[in-house]
Amino acid sequence: MSDTIRVLVTLAEHANPQLVEQALQGDSSLEVVGYADHVDDWRAFLEQLGDIVIVATYGHDEGVTAMVDHAVKHRPDRPVVVMSEASPNGFLRQAFEAGADDVITLPQPPEQVAFTLQKVIARKKGLTVPGRATASLVAVLGPKGGTGKTLIATNLAVALAQRDANVVLVDLDLQFGDIGLALGLSPERTMYDLMKAGPPFDHEKLERHLMKHSSGVKVLIAPTRPDQASAVSIEFLRDIYASLRTMCDAVIVDTPPGFTPEVIATIDVSTEVCMVGMLDSLSLKNTKLGLETLDLMGYDTDHVSLVLNRADSRVGITPDDVSTIVGRGPDVSIPSDREIPRSVNEGTQIVAAKPSSGAAKAFRALGDRYAKAPAPTPAPVPSSQSGVRSLIGRRR
Repeated sequence: MSDTIRVLVTLAEHANPQLVEQALQGDSSLEVVGYADHVDDWRAFLEQLGDIVIVATYGHDEGVTAMVDHAVKHRPDRPVVVMSEASPNGFLRQAFEAGADDVITLPQPPEQVAFTLQKVIARKKGLTVPGRATASLVAVLGPKGGTGKTLIATNLAVALAQRDANVVLVDLDLQFGDIGLALGLSPERTMYDLMKAGPPFDHEKLERHLMKHSSGVKVLIAPTRPDQASAVSIEFLRDIYASLRTMCDAVIVDTPPGFTPEVIATIDVSTEVCMVGMLDSLSLKNTKLGLETLDLMGYDTDHVSLVLNRADSRVGITPDDVSTIVGRGPDVSIPSDREIPRSVNEGTQIVAAKPSSGAAKAFRALGDRYAKAPAPTPAPVPSSQSGVRSLIGRRR
């Protein structure tokens, strides 16, 4: 790429051309080679030789997503950036889902805009499928507490990182999250800090708030105090999920027990569900109810994995009984290991600390399920089931 960035600019309805011009003029590295406040011939406009396409808007506009989609399909290798005058909170998700590579909130000084566009172009070259949310999003569920969801989520994330995958682990237990403790990470930056930083929740801002683990896994740590949990909104979660899925290979979400509104919102955008249970009657009863709830929500059962933790426990229920009680057998069984409590207390993961153990092999087998499968479209939830979801949400 040359030192000069050639920019194609199109304005959506109600966009402020003066703000756009101010953002693009004054920096010698930016050259506007195509400009239109109304495009009659999209193909002719996009055929122009430009390094990047900018779609300017005042705020949420249905026409913007169509413009972005058209530009992405015309040339998937060329990045598309949305410039929004109003706060893009809530609109960010739609922009990323349409294929936008970043969102810039106006006004911005030209030098900052140029710096952002340079990073977008550089980042675009590294995307497997440019401009799309290609990463899998795995929701780790367990309707009953104490089943080992955090253990599963952390070891799964590390197992994927061992395969050179770019993994982000999100702690959705907003009141009592333990991901940071389990990984031995100090909560220097948390989801609450990201929320306070405000939109847009773009790649640069997310990177600043992700904690880096020695395995390579990046972690979005839960708020450090229960009273901070209420600041995290459903729209915020959807926006950060959409952005994260364009900047990594896999997003693993460790959820709290039950089907809270935050958990339902995560399931809605997930590509896979990992349901965790144990060999005790209470856990298996709740696991069965959890699977039935996913079915009522219209979730594709082909994308639901059942993981049985401490599968060799001698408690009067055998792994063979699971099929009878739950209605399906486990896809992966994690055996007990006396080193697991030690690894948790030391902030390490058995998949790395004791790679030859049966537990580590089981975690790697779980990782294989997600590493080999392409990221499918999130399972749709039929509108006819909205009442079920609302009922679950009111139980919080």
